[in-house]
Amino acid sequence: MEQTSSTSLLRTKSDQLVEAIAAAKGSARARLPRLSAEFAVGAPESVRMLSRKPSRRLTPPSPGGGGANNTHIRKSRSAQMKLDLDELSSGSVLSRASSASLGFSFTGFSVRPDESADSKAFSDDENSEDLEAGTKKKRSIQAEPTLPIYLKFTEVSYKIVIKGVTFTEEKDILNGITGAVDPGEVLALMGPSGCGKTTLLSLLGGRIRDPTAGSITYNQHPYSKLLKSRIGFVTQDDILFPHLTVKETMIYAARLRLPRTLAKEEKDKRAMDVIYELGLDRCQDTMIGGSFVRGVSGGERKRVCIGNEIIINPSLLFLDEPTSGLDSTTALRIVDILHEIAEAGKTVITTIHQPSSRLFHKFDKLILLGKGSLLYYGKASEAMAYFSSIGCSPLIAMNPAEFLLDLANGNINDVSVPSELDDKLQTWNSMEEPTRNNNGKPSPAIVHEYLVGCYETRVAETEKKKLLAPVPAEEELKSKVRSMKREWGASWSEQYVLLFHRGIKERWHDYFSWLRITQVIATALILGMLWWQSGGDSPSQLQDQAGLLFFIAVFWGFFPVFTAIFTFPQEKAMLSKERAADMYRLSAYFAARTTSDLPLDLLLPLIFLLVVYFMAGLKQDASSFLLTAVTVFLCIVVAQGLGLAIGATLMDLKKATTLASVTVMTFMLAGGYFIKKVPGFIVWLRDLSFNYHTFKLLLKVQYEHKTSSVNGVQIDSGVKEVGALAAMAVAYRLLAYISLRRMKLQ
Repeated sequence: MEQTSSTSLLRTKSDQLVEAIAAAKGSARARLPRLSAEFAVGAPESVRMLSRKPSRRLTPPSPGGGGANNTHIRKSRSAQMKLDLDELSSGSVLSRASSASLGFSFTGFSVRPDESADSKAFSDDENSEDLEAGTKKKRSIQAEPTLPIYLKFTEVSYKIVIKGVTFTEEKDILNGITGAVDPGEVLALMGPSGCGKTTLLSLLGGRIRDPTAGSITYNQHPYSKLLKSRIGFVTQDDILFPHLTVKETMIYAARLRLPRTLAKEEKDKRAMDVIYELGLDRCQDTMIGGSFVRGVSGGERKRVCIGNEIIINPSLLFLDEPTSGLDSTTALRIVDILHEIAEAGKTVITTIHQPSSRLFHKFDKLILLGKGSLLYYGKASEAMAYFSSIGCSPLIAMNPAEFLLDLANGNINDVSVPSELDDKLQTWNSMEEPTRNNNGKPSPAIVHEYLVGCYETRVAETEKKKLLAPVPAEEELKSKVRSMKREWGASWSEQYVLLFHRGIKERWHDYFSWLRITQVIATALILGMLWWQSGGDSPSQLQDQAGLLFFIAVFWGFFPVFTAIFTFPQEKAMLSKERAADMYRLSAYFAARTTSDLPLDLLLPLIFLLVVYFMAGLKQDASSFLLTAVTVFLCIVVAQGLGLAIGATLMDLKKATTLASVTVMTFMLAGGYFIKKVPGFIVWLRDLSFNYHTFKLLLKVQYEHKTSSVNGVQIDSGVKEVGALAAMAVAYRLLAYISLRRMKLQ
């Protein structure tokens, strides 16, 4: 009896829920009859059937069912109810998808939150919320509409000049490449290694300026710096900071690149959405790693690079071999993401080395290059038909991409020989190069010449005529490319703070490695033991201690120089990449980079002085110790500036190390300890030596009230020395900044 009453109670609740769902469906249709009609006209058959599909009826339970039966029935009912809800909300999903290309979104059919919550109580599907969250994450990448850009390139050629010891030679990289890609399309650049794919991608992405010949237009306007914020460029090499985690890398990119209109929390959320979308959530707290640091895998590192670019929702996205090093499933997932980005009105161009057959069929357009020449341009789905029309068909079943790469390499071992080419080989009598291989097939050079000739005679002129057609966009849209303003994702102060924190996190591991700490402490202990309690007032004792002070001035002038030299040459690739994307101002980067080193550079010297100062028995009062520390710190700042200037000016580690060695040795010799009287024609060298000014200040701090000169060096007020060191610190950094600015212009 109790089972019967509970069953009837369950039936009553279920019937009430069915009536509530039916009422919601009726009210939704009543509110949007006009929208349903318009949607049904333009939608595919499967979508139009949705509005005509009758509602499912719930089957009442058997009155005599037991507990297990009731459980089964409840699950069946909850599944049916969930399906009704899915049908009810699918109209809104489809309407949002169909309106994505128009640049706006609206809400279609929906269920009231209270009704949706009630239905979830009956659902046993624990992954429903995860699926909804995943859908939101997918939409978040292209959440904001961007400016659609139509990219056209005509007869693009590029040459480089190779300079040898006794010769100068021009080498053709690209020869007359023509093509176009519209918003919503994915263009793949295919070809063997060395065929010019990366060069063409760099030309189209503005990374290489001014092709040797031809034109490249964006909405019928040439490239300008204003396009930097609209372009995402994923390089072939993974350029990342090795000591930052995946999450930190993405968050810094989001905070620096996303528009100022977004709050900090929104930027961080976008970064996390991209991390989950690219499947990086399991390694988000793992360091990126590098040559000497263990970190994420190669595939994960590549996905981080892609995430850094797609996070800004670019109008143009360029990728250089984004699937290299990835397994087929992950590569397919990456290409699917590229399609989602393109479907939202973005233009996507990617080089691809050897895609799987599934990947190949996902590309909208294809450019096949061979030795810098164009072998095919058109729809990817029509490539096989085109090559079949010129007599090149695979003799065995193979991946279309593999077949095309064989043709681009001139390898037709498993490809039918075109009759036209075979006839020509019978008549050619070229003695310069053999026309056939050992197996009787045409040589690669002959195959390449044939393919280039076929494209130029059958396809090239038709495609060039298509490019003459005007861009199918309004004049106002075209003019936006020229009228865009340069917008930074963060203010100067925000950029400085972010780059400062990033610099501290990245270099903390290097500065405080056990090797560096051991070096400093061991040197301090050796000095302390050699000059153990060497204080005194006699001239010989003062002269002995002066040697210690001079060594301190030289050591903390030498050490920071060779640390700072590596700063800009090692970060040149990262700086070029981030500056090309307009990630931050150069002045903000330089200020953050130079000041973030100071806290790290000043901690070890303090430990060094705490050991040496008291072991050697130097002047035992707080003011003298503090003045000694300040003098050493000022010397470090100047030496660091010299290292930055040398590194930024030369940007070559071998040359910079050589120049720094000569400079530091010269300043040390002119430092006032080894030679007392310097010839007049070279006395100016002593004034340029920061070791000399540091040495004089240290002598003043220790012996100001004991003597007027030590070891032939006069002790004066110290104002001149402080002014000279301060001027050097500013001048060296200014020279480094000018050198970086000049490098950017080049």
